[in-house]
Amino acid sequence: MAKLKGTPLDSNRDKKEMRTPEVELDFTNNALASVLYRQGNTVVLACATKAPSLPRWFPRDATRGWVNAEYSLMPGSTDSRFRRERQGAKGRTMEIERLIARSLRGVVNLDELGPLSLTVDCDILNADGGTRCASITAASIALRLAIRRLIKSGDCLPLEHRLDSEKENYKLTDEEMKTHENNVMNHDVAAISVGLIGDDVYLDLDYVLDSNADVDMNVIMTSNGEFVEIQGTGEESTFSGEQLSRLIDMSKLGISKLHEFQSNLFKDI
Repeated sequence: MAKLKGTPLDSNRDKKEMRTPEVELDFTNNALASVLYRQGNTVVLACATKAPSLPRWFPRDATRGWVNAEYSLMPGSTDSRFRRERQGAKGRTMEIERLIARSLRGVVNLDELGPLSLTVDCDILNADGGTRCASITAASIALRLAIRRLIKSGDCLPLEHRLDSEKENYKLTDEEMKTHENNVMNHDVAAISVGLIGDDVYLDLDYVLDSNADVDMNVIMTSNGEFVEIQGTGEESTFSGEQLSRLIDMSKLGISKLHEFQSNLFKDI
């Protein structure tokens, strides 16, 4: 049974048409890497930074690293002012932060990263549906750029170089840096939302599509075709196994385009 619609359905996109992703690298100067990411009218600023030390709960002699994420809706990102969460992240925010962090750690080899702690902050400048998915895609770009720069600066070295004191000042060749980057972050990760409106499956839900969806789903996948997480909910509705398969097939279509976008972006950097 379909739910009652709260917003008139008026989309100028085909059901299989994804909002075109756009990115501006190094949007801010102070972060190790920053990405202004747009997907339609959803805009995310993702900034990757390196902490001076590992989290306190790590052992003192740790040889592996950590990747974390934070997420926030800016006050002007929604049609009415979104109040800042000054007392710490609330339930929805915390759940999204953990999702982004899990997604990033799903494509990072923490042993190869070495004893470094990285955080990717995802701030939503404008929200028009799919903010958690756009944050994951943007965070993946920012994280890869940050790791590439840490390798180039000599702060992120292969394990054998970290253990061999004679190689302390060793400079990696371009080929070695490329190999190590792929060892640290062996794949990219991206996410997309899909939804069921009536019996039609729609890709990349903006606010209007999301508010009309009987079923909405967020799908996170790595660039080698594996799933990190699937979040699917019937909004006052149910869905069949056949409809689930169609939703996942549609998400794969969109995520493949996002991975292609990520890959092409880094070819020229």
